[in-house]
Amino acid sequence: MSARLFLAAPLMLAALPAAAQDHSRHAQPETEKPAEDHSQHAPRKKPAPLVLPPKSDPAPMDHSLHSVPELPEGPPPPEALEGPEHAADEIYGADRMAKARATNHATHGDMLTGTLMAERLELRIADGHEAYLWDLQGWYGGDIDKFVIKSEGEGEFGEGLEDAEVQALWGHAIGPFFDLQAGVRLDLEPETRSHLVLGVQGLAPYMWHVDGAVFLSDRGDLTARLEGEYDQKITQRLILQPRMELELSAQDIPEREIGAGLTKIETGLRLRYEIAREFAPYVGVGYEAMIGQTADMAKAAGEDPDGLAFLLGIRAWF
Repeated sequence: MSARLFLAAPLMLAALPAAAQDHSRHAQPETEKPAEDHSQHAPRKKPAPLVLPPKSDPAPMDHSLHSVPELPEGPPPPEALEGPEHAADEIYGADRMAKARATNHATHGDMLTGTLMAERLELRIADGHEAYLWDLQGWYGGDIDKFVIKSEGEGEFGEGLEDAEVQALWGHAIGPFFDLQAGVRLDLEPETRSHLVLGVQGLAPYMWHVDGAVFLSDRGDLTARLEGEYDQKITQRLILQPRMELELSAQDIPEREIGAGLTKIETGLRLRYEIAREFAPYVGVGYEAMIGQTADMAKAAGEDPDGLAFLLGIRAWF
């Protein structure tokens, strides 16, 4: 046993260098780990508080450029009127500027327009009598001058016409709301008679539509007529219209059964509904009375000088 160990000992000694091999080349080289940057995880510093400068009152604004200077009193100085009436004539020429002014006037209110209105087309029922009446008016022209035509008349069914007239007038604006009218009037019934006409028509204060005229007949008779009406809107389409008409005469006119002074008064109240702006039927009530000597003449002729009537009619324009 000992001999075997003695023989194996040299072999074991020989094997020792092989077992003690250098494994350094197989070992992982140790490297230094980079130091972690914890700056992002470090608490942020609070910003320094914002210190505002002390408040101070703003400088007052200068409004001198917006102030309106005081207007001078009295008439303009003479040198203000020394230049030409139309200064542009000195640059562009008088003829050229005259044409330009005419064109400007023609495009700002010099248009020609016209209309025809049936103010009253009505049936009048009173004491078993049925009568009819028309009141028409039309005009054609511009804002300043226009041609005006008017026609009025009335009669009873089965009795024929009692009164009928036609007027042809020239109308000229004498203000923003009134026209002066002059022309002729021709009576067709009860007898043919012509008149010269001078009157005014327009919109009076408180929105009263006024039409007044004086008439001088070819026989020297001077008469006058004044009409007024007012449109009271109950709704945009329902309108109540009070109306009054007065007739006067400067002298007696026996052949027409007219006495001097106030000869006739007519009042009415009409309620119309505008189916369209151009077409409106109406109902109403009217009262008509002869006054003074004219009433006396009517009584002497066996006529009733006054009366109340129920009205049915149409107001239309085209």
